[in-house]
Amino acid sequence: MLIDSHVNLHAPQFAEDQAEVIARARSAGIGMMITICDKVSSFEAVHAIAMAHADIWCTVGTHPHEAKENPSLTADILCDLAARPRVVGIGETGLDFHYDLSPRDVQAAVFRAHVQAARRTGLPLVVHTREADEVMGDILEEEHARGAFKILMHCYTSGADLARRAAALGAWFSVSGIATFKAAEDVRAVIADMPADRIILETDCPYLAPVPMRGRRNEPAYLPHILAKLAEIRGWSLAETEARTEAAFLALFDRIPAPKGSKSGKVAA
Repeated sequence: MLIDSHVNLHAPQFAEDQAEVIARARSAGIGMMITICDKVSSFEAVHAIAMAHADIWCTVGTHPHEAKENPSLTADILCDLAARPRVVGIGETGLDFHYDLSPRDVQAAVFRAHVQAARRTGLPLVVHTREADEVMGDILEEEHARGAFKILMHCYTSGADLARRAAALGAWFSVSGIATFKAAEDVRAVIADMPADRIILETDCPYLAPVPMRGRRNEPAYLPHILAKLAEIRGWSLAETEARTEAAFLALFDRIPAPKGSKSGKVAA
């Protein structure tokens, strides 16, 4: 089963044909998706999508771009929303020092609130990081020392040093369409060194369509192109890559029941 761990189905790009996008995903063999919350004010829309579909789950959280929406966001608020049915992760949250659409101190404070919520709920923390490797590594290590929590380094394109620091904390990593881009040799080098049993797949649609779809609106149906690139990078067969990423996904998002016939647990580390 192919699993898209990061979709943004509530995005305005899907407003006109969300149902068709979901149908195309299923036709392409996508057996499960997680639709991601970009800010707490969007949560009801995100949650409604998950509630309407047996093969879609969701997260709750605030992207660093949107941290300014609620600088005083608390773990209590996140935990209350995370108690809803079909919520399986905390985030997307983190640090983005490339655009600085929210002040950096606000990004950090809101990120730490998400860490507390992940620790309290036991749900994975979906981490966005861009041009903030040193600060991100420091916060993850400081917070992990206070109490363990599950980490997913989503759409990982940061450096090898942060990848090693996160891996040492037991983090999972998700591979996106960026891995297929011609200029992404550094990203592919990091993917080649990721822990083999902690790699999952995502499209991050409607963004980052993989080659040969680059330039189009991305969709979950394009996930097989990312699977193929990951197989090439790691030297795995397509079947092995599918089995490994499914097993890693179900180990991370362990609130989701393993579907009948799941390959989870049937591959070596």
